[in-house]
Amino acid sequence: MSNYTTPQFPTGIIIVYFIVIAIVIVAQWKLFIKAGKPGWASIIPIYNLIVLLEIVGKPTWWILLYIIPCVNIVFLIWTLNLFSKSFGKSEGFTIGMIFLPFIFYPLLAFGDSVYVGPAAAEANKANRFGADDYQQPTDLN
Repeated sequence: MSNYTTPQFPTGIIIVYFIVIAIVIVAQWKLFIKAGKPGWASIIPIYNLIVLLEIVGKPTWWILLYIIPCVNIVFLIWTLNLFSKSFGKSEGFTIGMIFLPFIFYPLLAFGDSVYVGPAAAEANKANRFGADDYQQPTDLN
């Protein structure tokens, strides 16, 4: 007497979802290897952020900033921007990594980009005010 059907489980959507997640994980693994870090570090939840901060050249205490609501979004975008710059890409590539990570992470990982060093380190290298000895220890010999 029952005309009701049981709802069908959307297995196709779930399979596509897991394929996209697998592509992003493999791309992150490859990016960590390109940066000279162990690939397995990309799949360990908190440790991957610590290694990511090492890749971009920021201090590890930034991990605490990812705990604060709303601040974490700003610092995640900033970190992704430094990450793309560490591979020689621009801010436009960062926007792609934010909105289409399943396309831009594999482009960065399997493309011809190479790790050029921490993007944050270039800001610490050169003094913008022209003094070469700024924040450099003096030789007291």
